[in-house]
Amino acid sequence: MALDVASRARFNLDKAAVLLLDDTPLGMSILVQIVTGLGAKLLYRCTSVEAAQEVAAQHEIDLAIVDAMAPEGKGYDFVEWLRREAQEPNCYTPTLITTAHTPASDIVRARDCGGHFIIKKPIAPIVMLERIIWVAKAGRPFLFTGTYVGPDRRFRDDGPPDGIGRRREDLVKAAAAAEAAASPPEADEPPERSAAS
Repeated sequence: MALDVASRARFNLDKAAVLLLDDTPLGMSILVQIVTGLGAKLLYRCTSVEAAQEVAAQHEIDLAIVDAMAPEGKGYDFVEWLRREAQEPNCYTPTLITTAHTPASDIVRARDCGGHFIIKKPIAPIVMLERIIWVAKAGRPFLFTGTYVGPDRRFRDDGPPDGIGRRREDLVKAAAAAEAAASPPEADEPPERSAAS
């Protein structure tokens, strides 16, 4: 989703409570500048996972922007804690993960910990805005399984493959339709005549 720079649409986060987690002063400063530029006023600035967990336990948050905190990946651990341990509604909070390093393993880890998006540093404010809008509009359902809690990792709902579902009834109907399509009409039967002939 690319925003048109000539668009007159306005987006404002002035009523949103935003949790920022970054353990570097420069990283935190950049995040603060970006979100305050988007209108956010209520910011919870956290420099450690413990501080972020405390904020999530005590306050309702509308958006979390979490640095991965490489190489240990403590930011991923926080997102997983947020999904599994935080009370409602914070366990459903839209979460963007930022990182300077995006090898495939980190992207998979961001997806599997329950993050909505991973954003590569350096962060352009327009990219952050696009991701926030996308997360707000997407409305992906949350999944709760033994190994994963978070937004549905599929970006599209194309339905079942080839229009055939997985249930037994769907397979029986599909087999009957395929059989009917494969058998030619009987040559011995005369064509039906209409009442007008």
